[in-house]
Amino acid sequence: MHDFILSLACLLATLLIYFLNKRLYRRWRRLLLMPLVMTPLVLVALLLLTHISWQNYIGESHWLLWLLGPATLAFAVPVYENMAIIRRHWLSLSAGVFTATLVAVCSSVWLARWLTLPEAIQRSLAVRSITTPFALAAAKQLGGQPDLVALFVVITGVFGMAVGDLLFIRLAVKQGLAKGAGFGAASHGAGTARAYEIGQEEGVVASLVMMLSGVVTVIIAPLIGRIMWTIV
Repeated sequence: MHDFILSLACLLATLLIYFLNKRLYRRWRRLLLMPLVMTPLVLVALLLLTHISWQNYIGESHWLLWLLGPATLAFAVPVYENMAIIRRHWLSLSAGVFTATLVAVCSSVWLARWLTLPEAIQRSLAVRSITTPFALAAAKQLGGQPDLVALFVVITGVFGMAVGDLLFIRLAVKQGLAKGAGFGAASHGAGTARAYEIGQEEGVVASLVMMLSGVVTVIIAPLIGRIMWTIV
């Protein structure tokens, strides 16, 4: 009974902290105040200070993880409502998804090998650039560790969202289609949220690229495993 009450308190604390963080971010739009950045930091600090175990924390909060799936699928709604954009740019979007998937997987694994990181980390890093539900599904086929996969996905999303605008300025990228595709392919859900802040077209393209990249990665995950860890 004590564990149930503690887990329920953790769930309520998570929701409260997130709600307050969102209000704070609406008033002061700073990188460190983003809910995806500050809320986890506050929660980690809270667990460390109170010596609450991960098992107690996740006990009644596990359904928040389950909501990642429906939240990801919800991005399909604006995609459906803007099919004209997709029909007009289907070839460039298809090429972008293929290129983004190839570059993300190869660069992550090869960099990890160059740094002589353990194979478990290499396999977990291979799917860091797709959103969490797809990443966890692909990681099962690759032999990645779910906890590491989730961590790498969050870090990738936050980093991509934070530096995306600066990179677009440096590279003189001005077209909304290109910005949306870049955010969706490189920083999945976090980047897609940022793309919608820029504009509707950017958000729609980011949503589509994010979902297609995830689907493609899950489908070819067995092939990735054979090529990257059997042939090489």
